[in-house]
This record gives sequence, C-alpha cells and structure tokens, in this order.
Amino acid sequence: MIVPGAPGSPPVDVAAALEEVTDHWTPRVVGRVNDQYVKVAKLLGELVWHAHDQEDELFLVVFGRLRIQLEDRPEVVLEPGQLFVVPKGVRHNPVADEEVGIVLIETVTTQHTGSERTDRTVPIEQQLW
Repeated sequence: MIVPGAPGSPPVDVAAALEEVTDHWTPRVVGRVNDQYVKVAKLLGELVWHAHDQEDELFLVVFGRLRIQLEDRPEVVLEPGQLFVVPKGVRHNPVADEEVGIVLIETVTTQHTGSERTDRTVPIEQQLW
C-alpha cells in the first residue's frame, strides 16, 4: 500500500484532507515518516480515558480548541497552531467542546484508544485511506 505523504509522493494539503473527514474521532493517515504515521481527524465531545504504554502521541490543533485531560496533571488547552505531546504511559482524555481539526503524529503501532475498546475505537486498517 502506498501511503500519501510518503517520501517522494505529492504534497498533502492538510486543510483539504480535513475537509474529507466526515466522522468525528476517526483518524485518517495522510503520511508516514519512518515509523510514524501522520493523521488528520475531526473531534467533537470526549473520546475515552486511555494511555499508550509504549508510545508518545503528538496533537497539533489546526482549527478549534482542544482540551486534553491528563491523569494526575493539569489539563492542557490547545489553540490553533499549538501542539502537545502526551508522554507514553500517561492516561489522557481529549475533549472538544466544539468541532476541532487536528494533526496527530503516532508510531505506526499506536492503538487508537490504547488498551481501552469502545464504540469510538478505530482500527488502523480503517485509518488508512
């Protein structure tokens, strides 16, 4: 499978990729850098408290305002253009009080909701366009 944004492929228009996302909490892979996927997603409401035991997770807000609740740490609030890396092993819960567009950078082995499984969990096979 050829992943968009792979070395040598055409440029990816992040705004256009976000326009194509119709379901909230359903990341879509738009690129790959070494062992990291670059994903876009639209968020609304809460995801689920979860952790990624082996991987860090980067959130970059394109539009909207994202709150990331962190267990035993202060909540982080991200505005457009801001990013935050959730360290591996830290339980977190992304919350979007209104629609938010984000870019995620995650190791290719990262499970969408860590070890938690809910109706919002999206397997990687469904994240690949």
